[in-house]
Order: sequence, then C-alpha cells, then structure tokens
Amino acid sequence: MTTHRTNTAQQNADTPAGSGHAALLRGLHHGRAQGDPLILPGPWDAASARVFADAGFPALATPSAGISASLGYADGQKTPAAEMFAAIRRITRAVDVPVSADIEAGYGLAPGELVERLLEAGAAGCNLEDSDPATGTLVDAGQHADRLAAVVAAAGGALVVNARVDTYLRGDRTPQAAIERALRYAAAGADCVYPIMAPATHLGPIAEAVGIPVNALCKPGTPSPRELGALGASRVTFGGGLQAQALEAVREMAAGLVG
Repeated sequence: MTTHRTNTAQQNADTPAGSGHAALLRGLHHGRAQGDPLILPGPWDAASARVFADAGFPALATPSAGISASLGYADGQKTPAAEMFAAIRRITRAVDVPVSADIEAGYGLAPGELVERLLEAGAAGCNLEDSDPATGTLVDAGQHADRLAAVVAAAGGALVVNARVDTYLRGDRTPQAAIERALRYAAAGADCVYPIMAPATHLGPIAEAVGIPVNALCKPGTPSPRELGALGASRVTFGGGLQAQALEAVREMAAGLVG
C-alpha cells in the first residue's frame, strides 16, 4: 500500500500542473524586495478563488478556518478530512494559479497518504501546524520535524511545505522559542516557516536567524501586508479573516432585507 501511494504521488508530481505549480509557487517566495512580500489571499470556495485569481494574485492559500466555516464546521480539525480535501479540489479546479492548502495538523494521516491526498486535490503546497488540535498543546519539535521530513520526501518537490510554528499560540511567546523550532523545520526541508501570531517586530529576527522565507498573518489591527514585508515577512496570508469579512457583509445584507 505504501508503494502504491508513493507511486501515485510521483505520478501526480510529474504532471505539468503538479510539478509546474509547485515550482512556480516556490519561486514566488524568493528574490522579493523588502516591502514586497508574496501576498496570498485565502479563498474558501471556488467562487472566491476565481475572484482573487481574476484580481491578479499569482497564487492563493486556502484557510482551514474559512473552508470549515463555509462547510458548517468549527476550525481545529472538526471538518472531516474527505470534505476538506474535496473543498480544496473544487478551489484548485476553479483557477489556473498555484494553491497552497491549510491542512491543519494533517488529520492523522501518514505522510505518504497525506501527500497523495494533497496532490490528488491539486494542491501545490501545504501548511502543517506543530500543535495538536485535540489537546491544544505543542507537539514535540523533534517529532514534528521528522514528520515534516517524511512529507517533504514523499512529495519529491511537488509541494511547497509551510511549517507553522505555534509557540505564540501555545508556548513561550519569544523569538527564540520560535527560532528553535523553525530551525529544526528548515533542516527537515520546509520551504517556509509560519510563526503564527508573532508580533510584527519579531518577524525580522526570526527571518534572519532561520534563513528561509517567513510567513506572517495579516489581520485587522496588524500592519498591512507591505508593512509586514518591510519588517521581515516574505509571504503574507490572512487565515480565515477574509471569509469572516465576507460573512459580515452578508449579515449586513440580511439585516437590510429584514428591515
């Protein structure tokens, strides 16, 4: 069974969309001028993905929170894996640009199967977080680094792996704590690290210490994407924030109809 999954992953990686989109997405992370980060809007369905792609964004990054909300589930791996991957597939099918997929902690899938499911869904990259949604605690950094290395090996270059670092959510909220984990994940082959909720002023020290692109979360009350880029981020995402803003617009529309 493992051999079949590895072969399937390799076949998908060898397709033009599989290999080309990952290479394009990986390249978009590098050589960026300060203050010009890769801005990746977070579509939650095919229609929103088309809107963002038509606006000219060169790549997209799905948010687990936004997709979960659109499907009627809470965030934190409450969405069944089959439904999440099906939603990702609908998004990738709708656009011609690379799509990175937030797959939370991986839904308990072994690395080979996880890679296979991502490639079958048309993803060019993925987020993997280093905390356990069931317990709300950080997983052992060495154990997570081993898992990342296995995912990277199974993907064979066909996925851009963004390793989320949850120390600002679950642990010691210092640059050093994030750097210690991020260095392990970089050594495991991650293309990018994501110290989610890190203060903007911590991005520069983390990026300088780790030496690979750093993903920053942009949300209301934080600096703008370009400001985050000037502070050290090479990549900016929005979590479920864009879907939440769209839903608020629907609430206002509904209130107007009732009135």
